[in-house]
This record gives sequence, structure tokens and C-alpha cells, in this order.
Amino acid sequence: MVEISKRYSDSDLAEFKTLIQEKIESANKDLTRLRDSVTQGSGNGTNDTYSSFKAFEEGSETLSKESNSILAQRQDKFIRDLKNALIRIENKTYGICRVTGKLIQKERLKLVPHATLSIEAKNMQNK
Repeated sequence: MVEISKRYSDSDLAEFKTLIQEKIESANKDLTRLRDSVTQGSGNGTNDTYSSFKAFEEGSETLSKESNSILAQRQDKFIRDLKNALIRIENKTYGICRVTGKLIQKERLKLVPHATLSIEAKNMQNK
């Protein structure tokens, strides 16, 4: 285990907490929309059109629902990662790279608030 020598201040952690809570709220709205699009029918009835157009539309709708389902799964994971970041804030371990033990740059955390790796560790991982 890497020794942790520094951490973000309580005011920094409060700022990150606000950012993450806003992202969770927004992500939850997006997730709701995605789930709704998967469970709802198209509403564009094709009862009075040629049957091959109906088959094409149903195939397109199925692909769209599958895509939205995949996006919903990703969004769900994103929300889970953000909630885990809130736990790290409460534990005062937020922003500490799990590989190097160094502080993750604030700029990175503002862009990717659920990050657990510094750029240095991420680059080592990609080699």
C-alpha cells in the first residue's frame, strides 16, 4: 500500500462534493430519459402503411432501444462511480491516486470527478 502524505482540504472536498452532486442529478435525469426510451413504444403508428416500411421501422426501433439500453447501463455505472467518489470525500481519501498515492490534479478531477488514477498512473496503465 502506498503511503498517503497529503489530501485535499475540507473546503476543496466540499467544492468537489457539490460538483459531484450536480453531476449525479444531471446523470439521473439522463438515465431516466434513456430508460423511458427503452420501455416506451414508438408512438408513430404504421398501421396504415405498407408492411415492409413497418418491418423496417420496427427493426430500426429495436436497434435504437438496444443502443439506449447500452447507454443506460453506462450511465448507471457512471452514477455508481460518482457515488463512490462521494464516499471517498466523506472518508477524506478523495483525489488520492490509488496507485501512486499522490494527489490527482484538480483540473483532472473537475473534468473526471470520479477519477481514482492520476495521469501518471493512467499512462503507466496504458503502456
